[in-house]
Amino acid sequence: MDVSQQGPPQGQQPSPQPKGFIGPHGGYRKLKSFQLAQLVYDVTVKFCERYVSKRSRTHDQMVQAARSGVQNIAEGSQASGTSRKMEIKLTNVARASQEELKLDYEDFLRQRGLEPWPKDDPRRMDLVARRCATADDVSAWVAQQYADVAASSVGLTDAERAERPSYPMITANAALVLIGVTCSLLDRQVRALERRFMREGGVTEQMYRARRRDRGGDTK
Repeated sequence: MDVSQQGPPQGQQPSPQPKGFIGPHGGYRKLKSFQLAQLVYDVTVKFCERYVSKRSRTHDQMVQAARSGVQNIAEGSQASGTSRKMEIKLTNVARASQEELKLDYEDFLRQRGLEPWPKDDPRRMDLVARRCATADDVSAWVAQQYADVAASSVGLTDAERAERPSYPMITANAALVLIGVTCSLLDRQVRALERRFMREGGVTEQMYRARRRDRGGDTK
């Protein structure tokens, strides 16, 4: 019989495994902030392909800002195993990238004389409640909004029809709504990370406590 496969003698509990100092990390795909940032990235890629010239620096800047949000959330989550400070820093970078992208969408609307939706616009809540998971879901929602506008335009003059919301206007505003939700989630995430850092300390402190435990010292 292979004794290496046997458990502890009857009535004897197995020795507890030493507690390490590198906690769980990664798992960013389960973060709602990551999922929404990824959706914003996909929507932005499609938006820029349709409405922003590829020769324009704005095209690349918007795509890169959207991508930066996704990448920094992922990198921060991975870094959390060895550096809580780096996790907080990278999550803040992701938040800053979303803010940069928000300004680009606002500039797109302003430079074309298109109106951003006010904070109490019911379309905002309708889009959030839809819980779109993909860029195609967002596109379908935009198409429905445009169809509703077209249906209500019967009997309007040409000038009045010219003032109705266009596809680019609806899409840009939809992206701004999604960015706003992502920023809110990242703000809450950063605050939670800061509270955890204050409560548990960084990895260096955890390493010190782990060494103390291993040597039979204070386990607190």
